[in-house]
Amino acid sequence: MGMRFKDRADAGCRVAAGLPQLRHRPDTILLGLARGGVPVAAAAAVELHQPYGAMLVRKLGIPGREETAFGALAWSNGRIVRILNRPLAERMLRHGITQASLDAVEARERGELLRRVTTYPGISFDLSGKTVVLVDDGLATGATMRAAVEAVRAGGAATVVTAVPVSSLEAQASISRVCDFMMCLHTPGKFHAVGAFYEHFEQLTDDDAVRLLEQAG
Repeated sequence: MGMRFKDRADAGCRVAAGLPQLRHRPDTILLGLARGGVPVAAAAAVELHQPYGAMLVRKLGIPGREETAFGALAWSNGRIVRILNRPLAERMLRHGITQASLDAVEARERGELLRRVTTYPGISFDLSGKTVVLVDDGLATGATMRAAVEAVRAGGAATVVTAVPVSSLEAQASISRVCDFMMCLHTPGKFHAVGAFYEHFEQLTDDDAVRLLEQAG
């Protein structure tokens, strides 16, 4: 199995240890991908003496195979950024998945994204000229992280760093191409699920994420 993390807080502390150059760095903010990345970002931000908040994202999962993403959405300062894996989407259409079913997935996830906009604190920031560190608890496909990168770039971030405890090889390659620097502690040869690399990997609720974001304030 290789590297394992006790929980998301432990992962955040270890991510921070891998980014000593960001300690006390001016004009820097950590944004955890909600929900799972928020506690990782919170723990890392404490170690680095930096502010933190949340990046709202939603995966667009293939109907019947929701863990596999054909795209993703990210919300940033009133704008929704959408990315789509067009070759995969076209392949699904050829194999009988209808455009209407894909549209329904996107409509549902947009609705959930907008619901969270009304309930989550710590999601609106002026990112112009800043170093933005996007943090998650791990990357499987990298779809939501890619949407997050595009969202903060559109928001004017000067430098975009992605920082994760664990990633699949495919996601690492994909994200490395679109950000300025990627820091990943563990990239196993065999990757099944993010949770497999944690001793404790509980499902987070909105209340869990909101509580951490209120502490940031």
